Formats: sequence, C-alpha cells, structure tokens
Amino acid sequence: MHATSSSPPGLAGSSSRPGLVGHIPDLRRYARSLTGDAWAADDLVQDTLERACERWKLWTAGSDLRAWLFTLMHNLFVDGARRALRQQAHRVDVEDVAQELAAPGGAPDQALDLQRCLLRLPEEQREVLLLVTLQDLAYEDVARITGVPIGTVMSRLSRARSRLRELMEGRQPPASGAAPSLRRLK
Repeated sequence: MHATSSSPPGLAGSSSRPGLVGHIPDLRRYARSLTGDAWAADDLVQDTLERACERWKLWTAGSDLRAWLFTLMHNLFVDGARRALRQQAHRVDVEDVAQELAAPGGAPDQALDLQRCLLRLPEEQREVLLLVTLQDLAYEDVARITGVPIGTVMSRLSRARSRLRELMEGRQPPASGAAPSLRRLK
C-alpha cells in the first residue's frame, strides 16, 4: 500500500515513530560523516528532504521511513560523487597528501584523528561502517540502502573496521603488490 495523502509521508510522525522532521538529526550526522564538511552535509540533507517531498508517493506507508530517507541520501551522494568525478580533470591520491591530513599539532608519524581516518577509507567501506555503527542500522537495512547483498555489507564492514584500526594506530597498509602476511589458523 502506498501513502496517498497530499503531504509527505510521516511529516508529523506519531508518538511511536518519528516523522520526516524527526529524522533530520540522523540525516545530518550521516551526511556530515559522508562528506566531511558541514556545508556540503547541509546541502546533502536539503537535497534529500527535497527529493523525499518530490517523491513521497514512492514511499510505502508502514515501511521504515528512516531507511527510505537514508536510501535517498545514499543515492544522491553517489550521484554527486560520480558527477564530480566526471567534471574533475584529475584526482588527488590521499596517500600523496597524507602529511597534510595529520592531526593538528601532531607529528606526521602519529595516528590521524578519527574524522580524517574515516575520510581515508574507501567510500563504500566508510558508508557501510557509518550506517551500521553511527546510525545503528541492521545489515539488512544497510544492504537495501546501498543496493548490495548482506554478505557484501558484512565484508565491507569488516574491512572498514580493520583499516580504520590501522589508520588510528598510525600503521600503513602493505605496499600494493607486496604479499600480505599470512597467519596460521587453528
């Protein structure tokens, strides 16, 4: 069953389920984590809310409004990133500017702060990590939002956690082409 009222779904919400406005803090937090910039995050939230209002008839009444909003935001973010790549003549490799990403006042060999470490994760890993840990979404919801199988969500989450741990400890990944060290499993 689709929502059929003339206003966006769940605008006011109910005592048990927050409406559209009630999800704005979560949307802002996730957008800030995705973009790493307050202005860009606010723009992404605004675009998400506009898209939700334009396409409210696509939301199924009774379904998870939060997951639907996060799906809209995810799609807008990915579309924007793809558009930026097409417009950009060249990309800057994070490893080339790593010294500029060091935490203020810290030595270059010290661990980077959390926000900068998150921004150094591959986009698909960062996205899954933030949806699961920051937004406390179930793997099934994250899979639906990102459009990938649950196994892929779990794999990306595992790799993101490992890489984030390495970055926070100030360790660098093995050089590409170098064989990773193997551990013996019991």
